[in-house]
Amino acid sequence: MAKPRELRRRIRSVENTRKITRTMEMVATSKLKRAQDRVVAARPYAQALADVLADLYAPELAERFPLLRQPGRGTDRRVALVLITSNRGLCGAFNANLIREARQRLATLEEQGVVVDLHLVGRKGAAYFRFAGRAVASQRIDIGDRPTPAHAAELIGPLAEQFIAGTLEGVEVVFAQFRSAVSTPPTTLRILPVTAPARGAASGGDRAGAIANYILQPSAHEILERLLPLYVQNQLYRALVETAAAEHGARRTAMKNATDSAGDMLDVLRRTLNRARQAQITQEISEIVGGAEALQG
Repeated sequence: MAKPRELRRRIRSVENTRKITRTMEMVATSKLKRAQDRVVAARPYAQALADVLADLYAPELAERFPLLRQPGRGTDRRVALVLITSNRGLCGAFNANLIREARQRLATLEEQGVVVDLHLVGRKGAAYFRFAGRAVASQRIDIGDRPTPAHAAELIGPLAEQFIAGTLEGVEVVFAQFRSAVSTPPTTLRILPVTAPARGAASGGDRAGAIANYILQPSAHEILERLLPLYVQNQLYRALVETAAAEHGARRTAMKNATDSAGDMLDVLRRTLNRARQAQITQEISEIVGGAEALQG
């Protein structure tokens, strides 16, 4: 059994650790609320873009826009894969799950004979693939947990230009889909070429099957010309904000588990300390009694 002095030192150490994890849990909870508000605020705009695109899309218009061009089956196939991770750790298996999803997607594409350009957002993904010796096309570690539409435009702009030029046949993004604070599954989404959303699918089916009859000013061609880049940019922006919110949710959960584990450890250490003190007191009493009997004898 450990000595009481050593047990007291371990108890102080665990108590200090629990204070840190408790504070980090509270900070993550505060940041999660703000990040969740950004996710919710981005959804109406994304919904409006999807509805307008679904109403305007037609096969004859799709032939005029490079962003709608479906990939061919040429010999030189190249896809850009964007992986979004966090800049910081202490969030459980959050980054490990995203990296695993990206590795699986990489393996699937390469088995199909596709050349993959890897674009990394976040320190954790960059550190992993640097350790693995994987060549990357670009990496960004300056975005952090408060992404903006400007960040999304900077990321997707060069990739969209390559897609329009024909050097890329697709752009995919691996991110954490934010369903709730405890449900953030890693997801792979193809954002280029643009696939027209099903009419009414995202609004609960109320518009499903309805045929829009609009008088458009300007023309549908001019509207789509401006709408498509915004739609692609918004897809990536939503991936960024959902991953940021998922990171805070994962960190809050990890820090809560760490705080609870520290509390359980403190209970065990305090019981052990009490037993050690009782054993020490019993031993001292026995020595006193034995000494008194020896003096009397």
